[in-house]
Amino acid sequence: MIEHNLDRLCAKYGYRFCQGVWERLNGKGKTVNHLTKSLGVLQENGVYAFFLYQPARESKNKEGQELAWLAAELLNQAGISPFAGETGNIDARQALELVRRDRDGLATNLDNLLLAKRLLQQALIYARYHAKALPGGE
Repeated sequence: MIEHNLDRLCAKYGYRFCQGVWERLNGKGKTVNHLTKSLGVLQENGVYAFFLYQPARESKNKEGQELAWLAAELLNQAGISPFAGETGNIDARQALELVRRDRDGLATNLDNLLLAKRLLQQALIYARYHAKALPGGE
């Protein structure tokens, strides 16, 4: 089902981003750090770099993989092609392929690419606020 209230969808996934990374890293500071760096990569370098960054930065805890799965799920729920209609967990490698495909990849449609970037950015901003509100002083 495609969600039409995109801010609500970003808030939902912002919470899920935070929880997913926090469960993997089990530390407030580490969670805020990963989310902040991921947001910076997205803002400065785009959606492709965001998905490329996740496995490059991930530790044995697989926080990057978790974030890539959830980000792909967000784009699916928003109905953004080619993520729309994808079932199952999409890992970072598969997400990169969906972005760069020649015929119907995300990068071939500027409107969808910009919308995807904006949605991921908003969800990551919400995720950072959730992470900063986590208990603990780390």
